[in-house]
Amino acid sequence: MLTGRESLSRLIGKRRRFLPNLQSILSSPIRSSLNLLSDKNGGLTETESSKGKVEISSSDLVTCPVCGSKVRGEDYTINSHLDRCLSRRTKRKLTQRTLLELNFGCSQSKLQISSDESEQLLSSDLSKNCSDYEENVTRCFSKIDPREEKSHDQRRQLPHTESVKQIDVAGSAENPISDGRANTMVDFSALSTDNEESRNHMDGTVDSISGMAIDTFIVGRKFSDEKEVNLGANISLLRDPDNIKDSNAIKVLSASSACCKVLGYLPLELAQYLSPLIEKYCLSFEGYVISVPKRSLDAVPIQIVCQNSIFNGKKGCDEFEALHLWQKALQVVEFAKNRPPNTTKYQQNFCLLLKEVLTSSPHLFTKDKKKFIESFTSLSEDSQRLFVRLYTRKGPWFRLSTIMYPEICNPQQAVKELSATGYLYLFEDTTKLHDDEMKDLLSLLTVSELRDILCTLRKKCNQGSRKQNLIASLLSCYKGGSCPVLQRLILERTEICIRTSPEAESLFWRAERLFFLNGEQDLSAFLLVDLGIVKYPTYNCIILEQIFSNESDLLAYEEAIEVAQVIDQSLDENNFELVLRCIMIADSRISCCPEKLIDSTSPDLMAIFQSCFSASWVYSKVILLGISFLECERRYKDAIHLLRRLLDCFTCDTRRGYWTVRLSVDLEHIGCPNESLSVAEAGLLDPWVRAGSRMALQRRVLRLAKPPRRWKTPSFSVSLKRKIIEVHIQGRPLNCEAGRKSRFYGEDGEQCGVEQLALQYYAREGGWQGVHTESGIWMTIFGLLMWDILLSDVPNVFRTRFQTAPLDMETDHFYLARKSLIEPQLQKIHDGLAEEILVTSWELHMGTACRGVNWDQHSLSDLRAAVSCIRGPCLASLCRHLAQDYGSWSSGMPDLLLWRFHGDYKGEAKLVEVKGPRDQLSEQQRAWLLLLMDCGFNAEVCKVSTTGTSP
Repeated sequence: MLTGRESLSRLIGKRRRFLPNLQSILSSPIRSSLNLLSDKNGGLTETESSKGKVEISSSDLVTCPVCGSKVRGEDYTINSHLDRCLSRRTKRKLTQRTLLELNFGCSQSKLQISSDESEQLLSSDLSKNCSDYEENVTRCFSKIDPREEKSHDQRRQLPHTESVKQIDVAGSAENPISDGRANTMVDFSALSTDNEESRNHMDGTVDSISGMAIDTFIVGRKFSDEKEVNLGANISLLRDPDNIKDSNAIKVLSASSACCKVLGYLPLELAQYLSPLIEKYCLSFEGYVISVPKRSLDAVPIQIVCQNSIFNGKKGCDEFEALHLWQKALQVVEFAKNRPPNTTKYQQNFCLLLKEVLTSSPHLFTKDKKKFIESFTSLSEDSQRLFVRLYTRKGPWFRLSTIMYPEICNPQQAVKELSATGYLYLFEDTTKLHDDEMKDLLSLLTVSELRDILCTLRKKCNQGSRKQNLIASLLSCYKGGSCPVLQRLILERTEICIRTSPEAESLFWRAERLFFLNGEQDLSAFLLVDLGIVKYPTYNCIILEQIFSNESDLLAYEEAIEVAQVIDQSLDENNFELVLRCIMIADSRISCCPEKLIDSTSPDLMAIFQSCFSASWVYSKVILLGISFLECERRYKDAIHLLRRLLDCFTCDTRRGYWTVRLSVDLEHIGCPNESLSVAEAGLLDPWVRAGSRMALQRRVLRLAKPPRRWKTPSFSVSLKRKIIEVHIQGRPLNCEAGRKSRFYGEDGEQCGVEQLALQYYAREGGWQGVHTESGIWMTIFGLLMWDILLSDVPNVFRTRFQTAPLDMETDHFYLARKSLIEPQLQKIHDGLAEEILVTSWELHMGTACRGVNWDQHSLSDLRAAVSCIRGPCLASLCRHLAQDYGSWSSGMPDLLLWRFHGDYKGEAKLVEVKGPRDQLSEQQRAWLLLLMDCGFNAEVCKVSTTGTSP
């Protein structure tokens, strides 16, 4: 894969179906000093069609043996295409749609879903009725464990916060303390204790609770004895302690019936507080039905009234506990007013997302756009659910006849409403269809329907043809003009087709990006939390300034994301001319607005980690991918031009190290060793060139700086030439093919890799225990030791409820902003308290998602053994380097961490980088080994060779 491709794909996230600026990207003139398209040395065809595609002769194409598609015949193109095809053989297990189909009953522990269970989940109803969801346990992602609450209270609090918003269990912002938007502090607590109505009730006496009425619902109607309810019907409550699903369950009985039939249950969230009041304090409730739903299984609104005093003559009852339970019950009732049980969870999440974005970033939407987004909540329940369903599916087109969801009563009516309000676009007339939409519509047809159309058109149709070949055949006929009736034939079979409108798609994509601030998360993040699969940490969001100051900045960022998506898709389609065009666009955009120089000691260092939300930062990633592409094409002069552009425009960026190394290498490729040496020497003076990149430049200088170019040996040569201990072992190889990972027979006769073979060797020779983990175990140890510091109250680094780390974690700002917290913690580690800190953090936060922490891969016993065997000064020095520059040092650590004990309390540790017969140390690995040696670690390299070869 090209360097920068994976990072760019993560930035893009789920590819957008509609790109508003696509036409300008394809056709607008480019003001760039670099003209890649006119370069004859590139070997690319210069003819560009109206869509920006390269016309290639059929004789230059070959057929892919995996997918059957036609690709260009160059070696690089064939290899790249085969890599992509082979990497797609495993389908994703959890996609947007499969998550929506899951049942919403969740547990505190992480769900383990087997293949058989997943099939059952996929076939289950999302919401057969509204009570299916309500009868299950609703978990709050921000609910704080009592142990976590203690740890959370110990974190540093930022003074002088002008505005605070409390986030309740579903995450909505309630009860703003002030109206200021520039300075907002968000506390992800379980239930807001700042509800003024609840406070008023808390101030009353226990006797005042008697006779108070609260509004709630009857849920779980599918378990009722009587399906029909009448307006005004009298009801009563009865505890159900033998309930298998919930020991706090409370039945709702029909008081007007002689046999007291069960009508359903109270919502679980309310029952958990009323249940002890009924059972322990002999509280009784009666009430009546205040509204009758349209569907018999929907939640029924009711009002219940406390009929007697809490104490009721009993002695020894805790008045404070009773009042506390009653207050919690009132908070649940207040919270449920805006979230009726009939609302499906994914619908509720989507509305919550829109509400929070409009509340936090109203300046990024025009009045018309805000009005359009706000109108979504006024749509009918069916229309909201249908739109969210279609928005989260692949699409873009859908056959109306195939749309069937159990929670949507009338899809046809919902489609009409969505179409009338501009959320959907209908295809029911061939005159409204654009030519570029033909392929998407043809993909809706089955293979038999495609063959039927070909037969109708009297075109040749092979029985064994794949669907994509049939579509290609029809498209070629349509574009050639020999099939003008194709649109009518498609419509006859598909009937009415629908898709989300480009306006709605663009606006809701913007809202989603503003909410999550990345392309890797989407609405499925809500569902993973609801299902108990992911638990996010608790932290405060202290927002002092906006990421996007105005809409123009956001629009520029969105356009840059579009260019990134176009180049990514063009690489998939082998449309190299469009790849080059995207590179030129990115170059022209960056040259117009270079990044400002930011001094690492200035308060403006905060702008460094916020710059990743700028258009120029996105374009820099496009250019980096383009550089890798041009280097593969051996167009080194063009790559050099782009590398110089990046180095000129981004003066404060940790990526400068990699750019400088590539610039020096490419200059040597074109026969400029003197200039290559000068670039490498200048790079060593750059404070942003670090870790492996610095090591690579030093080695280049030593190799190039020989007489007569340079007569003086650099001062760093002594450090660079230090010997790293090497251990040589031999193994019986299973395969010796170049390009494949080496496999050996282990000492037990089983197949293993070089790392497992090395573990067996060290266990036999020195009694070492250990794990093959590379950087994983160190990132886990760092995350656990620095947990409270990672989540401390620092402005602008936490902006969403779905973060696993602060935004500045991989920048210099992380250490400088928390130096007063980090240094005391490092001193504790230095003094030998690391094991105690690690165990405490593990017990408090087990299972909570945090950057670098892998709860499943490393056991607490292994972590404790490793930490106890590593001397405090060594571990403190390692953690300091990670805190100061996590981005540069979070990868490339040695493969093995080994330890052994001498007696009960003393031990020693060793770090080993394992290399197979054809492997060499990378510059990052070499930098790590030398750094570990400087920190006092016992580090070495283990080289594995095949039996019979000399080391």
